[in-house]
Amino acid sequence: MGNGPAGSEDPATVPLSAADLEEICAIIYRRSGMVFGETKRYYIERRVADLISQRQAQSARHYISILRADARETELLINSFTVNETYFYRELHQLACLGNSILPEIIRTKKPGDRIRIWSMPCSSGEEPYSIAIWLLENWPLVDAYNIEIVGSDIDTSILRQAVEGIYGDRSVSRLSADIIDRYFEPVDLQQRRLIKDIRESVSFVKGNIVDRQSLAALGGFDVIFCRNLLIYFDDVARETAVHNIHEMLYPGGYICLGHTESMSRITETFEPVRYPDAIVYRETRDK
Repeated sequence: MGNGPAGSEDPATVPLSAADLEEICAIIYRRSGMVFGETKRYYIERRVADLISQRQAQSARHYISILRADARETELLINSFTVNETYFYRELHQLACLGNSILPEIIRTKKPGDRIRIWSMPCSSGEEPYSIAIWLLENWPLVDAYNIEIVGSDIDTSILRQAVEGIYGDRSVSRLSADIIDRYFEPVDLQQRRLIKDIRESVSFVKGNIVDRQSLAALGGFDVIFCRNLLIYFDDVARETAVHNIHEMLYPGGYICLGHTESMSRITETFEPVRYPDAIVYRETRDK
């Protein structure tokens, strides 16, 4: 058999032109707030090449035309660029802060039976919101006295489906004790475990885009928001939009937990840093 016409090339292996790369990055930015550019060329080309092959596009320009015409294709593009590095009990000190300091402050204005709403954004494959549920069951004595609602959301629809399934490998549970694994997980096979039904049903998952207020409208308000290691991917404009939306989603006096390299103080004055024994968090200060 021959090798095809002389000079023919697989469009998935052809480097993106500067204009094509700029347009793809602009689409990602408009939809997600994530900033990519020439310095991330290899990372971008690798993921776009996979999508070009899957769609059997004739060229990068053809693939871009598909993106323009099909919102679902843009969603798949965004999914391919999200970072889903997570595991159970990550940054455990913030969970300790939640139970030891944040929730005791919140219940000062609540009575037994009232709702406490906690939001994990981005929630990735679910380890963070499920960790909150497990940690509270294990460590907060008043967990049954209040109606605790935990919501996980992410812009990546494929990873949300994984979160709902609640199936995890050894790496995801490596920080958990054998006792917790035995009580909260059921074996699937030699490498995977599934969270028990009670824990899976304790968390609601929904698609959400932190830079798109309309996509968050149905979620309602929250007492505590975990938004860790997301703002570092945004430029100043997208970061300010995200923080404004976070502020709008918090009940007055609500709290936000950021990643250890992030600081709300450099972005806005509508939050004040609060130094608790376990962690530094931020509290909403502006009247709504």
